[in-house]
Amino acid sequence: MNDKKDEQTLYATQDGEIKTIEDISDSVFAMKALGDGICVCPTNGHVYAPMSGTLKVVADTKHAYGIVGEDGLEVMIHVGIDSVELNGKGITSYVSTGIEVEVGTILCIIDVEIFKSNNISTETAVVVTNKDDFEINHKYLGSAIAGETPIFTYIKK
Repeated sequence: MNDKKDEQTLYATQDGEIKTIEDISDSVFAMKALGDGICVCPTNGHVYAPMSGTLKVVADTKHAYGIVGEDGLEVMIHVGIDSVELNGKGITSYVSTGIEVEVGTILCIIDVEIFKSNNISTETAVVVTNKDDFEINHKYLGSAIAGETPIFTYIKK
């Protein structure tokens, strides 16, 4: 049986409001089809790593990032809803596949005005993609500061 000491914590990717993944405006994320997690409604365009690990995925369109932690946890940070349609426009990425990141490492900055003018939501999904191996214990909802505020705790199954 897992115990409290086995719990690990992920931190906010952005300043803003943390909501449940079910509250995101994208039905695929809301149904947890890609994994369980949270939604961040950001107050600015800066996006940071929620955990330490290896950056395994940086989408060509710079809207999605995959990090694998030392314990095997796989997390996807999907910036914006339908942001792939921008084809990288309005997103400046600061990382590349294969690098090691720490909590608070800048991943990208989005131009909020470009997102707004293209009717693209800035909501960000942070989901555990290997949900068969890990379980989210507790989600923290409400106001968040990037790199400081916990978003959820998890344990290995």
